[in-house]
Amino acid sequence: MSEKQNEPESYTYAKAGVSIEAGNALVRAIAPLAKATARAGANAELGGFGGFFDLKAAGYNDPLLVAANDGVGTKLKLAIDFDRHDTVGIDLVAMCVNDLIVQGAEPLFFLDYFATGKLENGVAERVVAGIADGCKMSGCALIGGETAEMPGMYADGDYDLAGFCVGAVERDQAVTGSKMEAGDILLGLASSGIHSNGFSLVRRLAADKGWKLDRPALFDPEVLLIEALIAPTKIYVKSLLPLMQSGRIKALAHITGGGLLENIPRVLPEGLHAHVDAGTWDQPRLMAFLQAQGNIEPEEMARTFNCGIGMVLAVSPDEVAATTSDLEKAGETVLQIGEVREGAKGCTVSGGSDIWSAMSAWSATHEG
Repeated sequence: MSEKQNEPESYTYAKAGVSIEAGNALVRAIAPLAKATARAGANAELGGFGGFFDLKAAGYNDPLLVAANDGVGTKLKLAIDFDRHDTVGIDLVAMCVNDLIVQGAEPLFFLDYFATGKLENGVAERVVAGIADGCKMSGCALIGGETAEMPGMYADGDYDLAGFCVGAVERDQAVTGSKMEAGDILLGLASSGIHSNGFSLVRRLAADKGWKLDRPALFDPEVLLIEALIAPTKIYVKSLLPLMQSGRIKALAHITGGGLLENIPRVLPEGLHAHVDAGTWDQPRLMAFLQAQGNIEPEEMARTFNCGIGMVLAVSPDEVAATTSDLEKAGETVLQIGEVREGAKGCTVSGGSDIWSAMSAWSATHEG
C-alpha cells in the first residue's frame, strides 16, 4: 500500500455540498440585474459588505426612514413544483414596498435573502431577475443581498426567500391614519390575483380536489390554472406615491394576510369603524372558484384572501372624484367600497347574494 493511500482524506467545502465557485458565478450573473435598478442615492453595485444609500442625493430634507421585510410564503412551493421562478421575485418586492407606501414612504433600496440546499444558478438567476423587475416597478434600488447554500436544510430543489426594503418619507408627510374621521370614503384598488397570501389553503384545495394545474382554468379556458394562481402581486407604489405625498389620502391599508377584515382596522384610529359593502364590486372568477371548490364561508374568504381588492384607501368625500380619476389615469381599477363611521375600532363586511359565488348576503365583524 502506497504512502499516499494511507493519508487521511482531505475535506473541502465542495465535498460538504457548498460550491463557492457557483456562488461567485451567481454574483457575476446578477450584477447587471442589480445595476439596472440604480436610482438617485444608490449606484446598486454588488460585491461589498454592505450597500450605501445617500438620502441627500435622493432629495430628502427631513426624512423619516421606514423599513419592512417579508417573504412569499408557500406560493414558492407552486413556483418550485411547476418551474415558475420568474415572477416570485416580483412577489417578494411587492410584499415589502406595498407595506412602505401605506406609510407614505418612497421605497429607496432593497436587499434579498435566497436560501437553498444546493445552488442552481439557472433558478437563482431567474428569481433575482424577478426581484430586479420588482425593484424597477417600484423605483427602488437592489443594492445587495445574501445567497445561502445550506446542504441538509432544504429538500432537493427547494429554496426560500426573504426581502428587506427601506423607504423614506418627509416628516410632515408621514401617513398614520390619525386624520381619518367619520364620513370618509373607502376606495379599493383591484388586485392582480391571490397575491401572496392564502396559499397554504390553495395548495390544500389543489391536493384534496385533484386540480390539474397544468390545464386551462375552469373559470378562464385561455389561462392555465397554475398561471392564474401564481400571477405576481401587484405593485401599487408608482400610482399611489404622488397622492400620498400630496396629503390627499388619509390612510391606506395593504390587504395581505388577514384579508379585508384584519387589515383595514390596522389603520383606523380608536372610535372609528370601517363598513365595506362587498356588493359594490364583482368577485373575481378566481376567487369565486376558490370559494366554490372549498365551500369556504364568506367570513373566511374575507379573512384569508383579498377578494379582488389589493389596497384600501380612505379619503374625504370631496376628494373621491379627483383621487379616482388620478388613479385610473395611472392604470388602476378603482372601486368605491364603503365608508368610515363612528363605532368600535374594527371592520364590517357585507354584500349581496350575487357577489360571493351565489351565496346569501352576509355580514362579518372584526374588532381590535
